[in-house]
Amino acid sequence: MSILLSLPFLVFFPMVISLLVLSPLFTSNEVVLRRFSKGVFGFHFLYTVLMLVFFNSSTPYAVSINLFGMDWIQSMGIKFSLRTDAVSIILVTLTSFIFFMAAVSSKFSIRKNHKFYYSMLMLLESAILGIFTAGDMFLFFLFWELEMVPAYFLIGGKFMENYEHQEEAKTSAVKFILFTFFGSMFMLLGILLIHYYNFVSNGILSASFADITDSTIPFGIQILIAICLLIGFGVKLPIIPLHTWLPDAHTNAQTPVSMVLAGVLLKTGAYGIYRFNYEMLPQSFKVIAPVLAVLALINIIYTAFVSYAQTDIKRIVAYSSISNMGLILLGLCAVNQIGLSASVFHMVSHGLVTAGLFMIAGIVYLRFKDRDINTLQGVATVMPRLFGFSVLIVLASIGLPLFAPFISEVLTVIGAMNSDISVFIRFSALFSLPLLILSSCYMLKFLHKGFFGTVKDEYLKVNDLSVHEFLVLASLLGGLIIFGLCPNSILGMIN
Repeated sequence: MSILLSLPFLVFFPMVISLLVLSPLFTSNEVVLRRFSKGVFGFHFLYTVLMLVFFNSSTPYAVSINLFGMDWIQSMGIKFSLRTDAVSIILVTLTSFIFFMAAVSSKFSIRKNHKFYYSMLMLLESAILGIFTAGDMFLFFLFWELEMVPAYFLIGGKFMENYEHQEEAKTSAVKFILFTFFGSMFMLLGILLIHYYNFVSNGILSASFADITDSTIPFGIQILIAICLLIGFGVKLPIIPLHTWLPDAHTNAQTPVSMVLAGVLLKTGAYGIYRFNYEMLPQSFKVIAPVLAVLALINIIYTAFVSYAQTDIKRIVAYSSISNMGLILLGLCAVNQIGLSASVFHMVSHGLVTAGLFMIAGIVYLRFKDRDINTLQGVATVMPRLFGFSVLIVLASIGLPLFAPFISEVLTVIGAMNSDISVFIRFSALFSLPLLILSSCYMLKFLHKGFFGTVKDEYLKVNDLSVHEFLVLASLLGGLIIFGLCPNSILGMIN
């Protein structure tokens, strides 16, 4: 079976199909495009699950692609190598699942430019998969930059007729590019410094993650490299004050795009910190960790208050997403096994929760043409099935036991409070506990104001969930319950 499992196929299959869909040879028929794309994403998800089932941490998937018998850029020691470990294979599976759910949910959210939309969605999936599986620093950076292209078009593209936020969407896409490119410059500087000093210190001309050691790099240079990398990754995580692109992008993008942005794209920033700072530069990371823990605490508390002040459903979810990403960062700052396990587990649980919440926000907007909780009311009366899913996903998001976020939030606090790095990390863990109360406040406010009350006359004929919408919400909720009841399915792999 292992012969049939291929990392290059996993990463580049969506990209090849993307080019096929975009070509003039492929049909422009909406129904055919939609069904074909769902089949592609569904097949890719099943293939990813197969790779996850047969994954063995002692013999992880790894491959190096040679061109005419030579490395990719042999004179600089740059190789086209792909590899996985337990963390990356978990995130690869999450990526494939969220993209599949986004493709299924696109039926009612995407009304025009279907060829371009599905092509960019597939290209974005390949780029993100490349980030999670890259075994070389420069290959990682290549995929990091490639991801900007489809993300820009998906955030600002015209995929819905008479969409009133189209101009704002274009502005949000430009803002996303500017912020990401700004961070990429610092990231590239950090990668170049690692490459140079690793060669000077060890005599090894290689950009492979496996060949980089921090023991011979001057400590002052390590700190400089770590700061440069953190700026690049902090844009995507995002870390305050590099977060301002995110609420606008979430608010103005189409529902499936918001699901992908929150469910997967933000995780690339956390994964970058794990792969570069946490693994390759552990000594400098231990020095910077207390400062990062304080920034994580600011992320958690500040954006929770901002989320409570919002009235737009999508902005509530967007700011809550930033708050929860602070928990992921705090788990990494603990620099222990519990913190790392909690951080990765929260990436998965947060991805499922935010995808579900954005799906709910998109359904409400499609039916009522309104996302303001001050004017929405009576949704529960006319859409009881949506209300049922909303209650359960909201309860999961605030960390109710038996749901996956409860496990990850508790483990994050335990890991940080047991950190040996600094007292600041333990204090940050202690003061992050109010998140459980704050998240309850803004999520229950969203549920109470948006769904209860007397329904307006013009909303009485609104239809409840379609089959596609029901399947997406049921799948996301199922994942939250399964991992909440069986957390060791993920934690066991990391341990």
